[in-house]
Amino acid sequence: MSVQEVFGLAPLVALLGLAVFAVWAVVWVVRYVRADAMTRQSIRQAVRVRRGWKRLAPMLKLSATDKTPTPMASLASTDGKPVRPRVLIPALKVTHDAYGVIARATCLPGVGLEQFQKAAPHLADAWRCTRVAVTQDKPGQVVIRGVRLDPLKFTTEHHPTGEVPEEIARWDLGLDEYAQPVSVDLTQVPGVTVAGLPGFGKTSLINRLICDWAPSPAIQFVCADGKVSTAREGDYAHLVKRMFDFVGDDLEEANALFRRLVELRRARVSAAERILGVQSMWEVGPSAVWPLVVVIIDEAHTYFRDHKGSDPKTKKLAALAAENARLVEDLVKKGRSMGILVILATQKSTGDAIPTFIRDVCPIGLSFAQKTAEAAVAALGEDIREWPDANPINLQDRAYVGVASMNHQSQPGFTRIRTPFVSGRDSAYIAARTAHLTADPADLLTAELPGVELGKSGPDNTTPPIAA
Repeated sequence: MSVQEVFGLAPLVALLGLAVFAVWAVVWVVRYVRADAMTRQSIRQAVRVRRGWKRLAPMLKLSATDKTPTPMASLASTDGKPVRPRVLIPALKVTHDAYGVIARATCLPGVGLEQFQKAAPHLADAWRCTRVAVTQDKPGQVVIRGVRLDPLKFTTEHHPTGEVPEEIARWDLGLDEYAQPVSVDLTQVPGVTVAGLPGFGKTSLINRLICDWAPSPAIQFVCADGKVSTAREGDYAHLVKRMFDFVGDDLEEANALFRRLVELRRARVSAAERILGVQSMWEVGPSAVWPLVVVIIDEAHTYFRDHKGSDPKTKKLAALAAENARLVEDLVKKGRSMGILVILATQKSTGDAIPTFIRDVCPIGLSFAQKTAEAAVAALGEDIREWPDANPINLQDRAYVGVASMNHQSQPGFTRIRTPFVSGRDSAYIAARTAHLTADPADLLTAELPGVELGKSGPDNTTPPIAA
């Protein structure tokens, strides 16, 4: 192709470039117009971040100086003068969402994760953000998350899909203070404690867990709710269809249930090698034959409270409470490898509500709003004193209903989480759709090994109550 032909194609190439730019501009405008008001603000914020980055980075010492000239610069320097050093700016790619911006920056020599974290408060000021967090994305790259609005103050809703979860024992909790999804892996976890003042989100959190996991036949649920006498009176009225057993605040009935579960745990220990071929269920994972048993004990203090008095009735209640604590301790300390997960919820998880020999074995703890520092320490441990911003005593405002603090498995310190609300209509739909999957794990076990005998569920349970 001759030079004249190349120059002849130049107008066509320019026209093609203009066409591409026009299409991109139309797409950008359409996306902007269709976005909601919050997202539009984030789009404009992202544009400002991109435009100002090359000027801002050197001001915050997020640039590197390269004194070694490039080959082209050396050839261009014919007068013998030294080549001026180059100022290198980390490459930045910016995206947006309703709450703010997410930027990914490439690290440079001397400008890495530590330097970006030190500059985070100044980035928040420059980008007009409520807060900025910097984390490692992958080697040589960091993620800078800036939120213009506080995600914790915006109530959210969760609508269960009714689909089988992709990961068994993955608990999706909600959004953290940077609007990033938070989940915890409950594989090999013996127990979870959930604390907080009444009406701040404990039961809704557990409802979401049941709704998300209910479509899986590899998970079965059982519940003891200490604030009601029957299931239809409480928060689990809809979801009881997906539970193989339920008891209310009667200590004798709860004692019989806990005994049955301990019997199940012992029978599983004896049958594991014959059915699973391994000693720990988690080596092969839950299945419809050997499901993960989620034991929910709501208002746990009802079953463990120490009853004071010398009359026969009080003595019997005290003996039942002590026996309940011993049985639940057995489940928490010995049930993990057999596929038993215990979730204990109470208002104030001090030693009188959940005995410390149970509470301190549960590695995961969450707390919604608390009134006292003592209650916060009981729920989350002594370390919460060193993280005042995440302390649940600061969550008593009604704007923080549904917000909990927790010590996450994958990061140091404590984080706050906005948990979503699950409506009764959604939970009723999920329960009705998945009720046919409900099965008593004891019946499943005896079906595999007919010689194994366990206590039966329901009103015909003949397990003798503990004597006064």
